[in-house]
Amino acid sequence: MIRTVEWHEGRVRLIDQRRLPWTLAHLEYSDYREVAQAISEGAVRGAQAVGVTGVFGMALAAQQATPLDVGSLIEFLDVAAVILQKADSTSLHLTAWLARMMRRARDETLSNVREIKFALLAEAQQIAAEDSAACQRIGKHGAALIRNGDTVLHHGSGGALSAASYGTSLGILRTAHALGRRFHVLLMEGRPLLEGAHLAAWELREAGIPFEIIPDAAAGYYLRRGEVKLVLVAAPRLAANGDFIARVGAYPLAVLARDNRVPFYAAATLPSVDMNAATGDQLPQEERDPREVHTPLGNSAFPEGYPARNPAYDVVPQRYLGGIVAERGVIYPSFKDRLAELLGKVDGSENSPAS
Repeated sequence: MIRTVEWHEGRVRLIDQRRLPWTLAHLEYSDYREVAQAISEGAVRGAQAVGVTGVFGMALAAQQATPLDVGSLIEFLDVAAVILQKADSTSLHLTAWLARMMRRARDETLSNVREIKFALLAEAQQIAAEDSAACQRIGKHGAALIRNGDTVLHHGSGGALSAASYGTSLGILRTAHALGRRFHVLLMEGRPLLEGAHLAAWELREAGIPFEIIPDAAAGYYLRRGEVKLVLVAAPRLAANGDFIARVGAYPLAVLARDNRVPFYAAATLPSVDMNAATGDQLPQEERDPREVHTPLGNSAFPEGYPARNPAYDVVPQRYLGGIVAERGVIYPSFKDRLAELLGKVDGSENSPAS
């Protein structure tokens, strides 16, 4: 199983996603500030993967801290949490799981520095295990949507590289394949960073799942021809009503899927739901460096003086959704009521970001 990030011999070890699919290379860090830099520079991508990397960064901060008294250690960890949070201000998982780590650090049952250091490493490993288990349950529930002979159109990454391991939307494909289903995947390339052509394609190749990469603009062509039977995307963050953000391009894809009567499903773990956001308009938006558009793969696509814009996410209204595949099952409308019910059940449990 692909492990995006892990604790390895006292260091944080992660896959450098910038070098895929040509080279599988690992980075190892002994300083939490280097972990924060790896997040901000895109060595690790995906809300869940960023969150898990952040909590291992917190565990690393605890290990490298020199204070001998509990109060000074907590102050050191508070600073580390701020630095790690600034590395990605849009990841709900990072925010929630860093807060969970600090609650654990302040646990009054931990009486000394040594116990806090041990507890934080154990907590980080527990969070990673919970995320992986949730993704595998998503795969199990979502695999039922795929039939023999289907062509599935997939957008974004959504794989093990976007989580602790296994993945959400790609996890569905992974499970269906393991169950013996015979299907084909059309992968949207995912400009400008080519997350589909680079990351998702690499994972499918490693899993032995047949696929073809298509230009982002070609989705409508294949939907209109009737070749596509299911559209899958990963949803890194959802509003309370079921609206969600996804890699840019997801909104027009949802509109095209609906116009051509093709089921459109999002895959997400329940900790991805932001109950403080009533609708998608309240979810965070991000515009990335336009140089990613101007100079993909290090080569200029157009003259330097031409202006460019680079939105990272689309807001997809819940009315386009056939369902949301989560670790508790496939969620159907009314999304607002069902999400509130499920989050009420998991609140305070090991799968809740607030736990």
